[in-house]
Amino acid sequence: MLDAGKRNILGVNINIIDYEAAVDGIVQAAKAQQGLSISALAVHGVMTGALDNIHRYRLNHLDLVCPDGQPVRWALNFLYQAKLRDRVYGPNLTLLTCEKAAEEGLGIFLYGSRREVLEAFSRNLRSRYPKLKIAGMQPSRFRQTTPEEKQEIVRQIQESGADITFVGLGCPRQEVWVYEYRDALSMPLLAVGAAFDFHAGLLPQAPKFLQNIGMEWFFRLIQEPQRLWKRYILLNPHYLWLLGLQIFKLRKFDPNTATPPTQEMHYG
Repeated sequence: MLDAGKRNILGVNINIIDYEAAVDGIVQAAKAQQGLSISALAVHGVMTGALDNIHRYRLNHLDLVCPDGQPVRWALNFLYQAKLRDRVYGPNLTLLTCEKAAEEGLGIFLYGSRREVLEAFSRNLRSRYPKLKIAGMQPSRFRQTTPEEKQEIVRQIQESGADITFVGLGCPRQEVWVYEYRDALSMPLLAVGAAFDFHAGLLPQAPKFLQNIGMEWFFRLIQEPQRLWKRYILLNPHYLWLLGLQIFKLRKFDPNTATPPTQEMHYG
């Protein structure tokens, strides 16, 4: 089990952590009914913080930021000799957490995406983990919510009896959500994005060999070119350029220069 704390990648603090430590931390927080905000960030997620001072503040105030993408893991290994053998991939973290939750009798809540995705996702989870308690689910409103609606969402999750909430709103909205709800919900909140569509069987995952060589983005680009082309064609080269500046110490990326948000975004 490896958990060596956080390190700076382009001003975003990423945990040097493996699956075992991440799942253990989630389960222990769930048992203790403690708030815990978690995200698994690939290149796109890191860049949302690197290019936005306010969002960087949110990311740097999450409790656990896992290295979801291989290029993020490689950066940690190169810059900090992290010796991470694998990334902590959001869809895999989701399944491992659900498996442990089923063993421990912990209930989960699914928040975000569309109703049909949630139904397929929950059906597949029950098939895979018959003992898993799915306490409730709520699709996204696909708009900003009011403060009153936020309190309604909090009440719904609390009254469901859930111990862990999975959030699938897409990056960066889901990271905003777990940041804003962290203190209102005394449980782990996991921003896992595409895990909902993958495990609902509605979106194919890249072959393992493409994932291992850091080319999952290419597979996803082929699947959804209109939605994802800007994310990958523009941000991937930008990430490499900025990372080069950090590696050669040509630019300082200070996590402490982030700007606190002045108001909540109320994504829902």
